[in-house]
Amino acid sequence: MNVSRIAAASAVAATSVLMFSGAAFAHVGVQPQGEAAKGGYAVVNVKVPNERDNASTVKVEINLPAEHPLSSVMPQPVQGWKVTVDKSKLDKPLEVHGKQITEAVTKVTWTADGGKIGPGQFQQFPLSLGPLPEDADQMVFKAIQTYDNKEVVRWIEEPVEGGEEPEAPAPVLKLSAAGDDHHGAGATGAAAGDDAKASDHEEKDATSSASTSADSSDSTARILGVVGILVGAAGVAFGVLAGRRRSA
Repeated sequence: MNVSRIAAASAVAATSVLMFSGAAFAHVGVQPQGEAAKGGYAVVNVKVPNERDNASTVKVEINLPAEHPLSSVMPQPVQGWKVTVDKSKLDKPLEVHGKQITEAVTKVTWTADGGKIGPGQFQQFPLSLGPLPEDADQMVFKAIQTYDNKEVVRWIEEPVEGGEEPEAPAPVLKLSAAGDDHHGAGATGAAAGDDAKASDHEEKDATSSASTSADSSDSTARILGVVGILVGAAGVAFGVLAGRRRSA
C-alpha cells in the first residue's frame, strides 16, 4: 500500500512539474548569453517555442522598445531563415562614442527560408544589442509569431510586477547592475596578480628545493652513519676471530 501511494504521489508531482514547466517556457522569451549589464553590450537569444501540434512557425517579429532606442542591433545568421532589420528616425539623436546617431533599429523579422519550427520544437535567434540603457532595470520586446496555417499569436502583454503572468506575455530582458569599465586597471591588476602568483610559486619551489636538499643531506648522513657502524662491527668481529685463531 505504502509503495503504491508513494508511486502515485511521485507521478502526480512529476506531472505537475511538467505542466508548470510547459506553462513557463511555452511563450517567446529573450535570454542573455551571460550578463546584460546596464550601459554595456550583450548577446541575447530570442527563444521561440512552437505551441501548436498541427502547425509550424514560419515567421517571428521582435519589436524593440521605442523608449530605449539602441544604436547597435546585429542579428546572427540562422540557417534556413531570412532576416530583415527595420530602422526609424529618432526624435532625439543619440550620442554614442562621440558620434551622433540619428536612427535606431525598431524591428527585426525572421522569415522561414527553407527552415521552420515544427511541433515540439523551438528555435533561438541570437541578437547583439547595445549600448543597453543605464536608467532601466528591464527592456520589453513585443513579439509576433506566425504559423504556416496563417494563425498569428501576439506576445505583447507587458507583465506587471507583483501581478499574475499575462496570457500572452511580451519577452522581457532583465538588466543587471553596470560593471566597472576599467579595462586597463583590470589588465594591470591581472598582470600584478600573475606576477604575485609567479613569485609565490617561485618561493614555494625554492622552499621545496631547500627542503628536498636538506632531506637528501640528512638521508645521506644517516646512510653513512649506518655504513660506519657496520664497518666497525665487521672490524671487531674480524679482531675476535683473529684472536681465537692465535689462541688455537
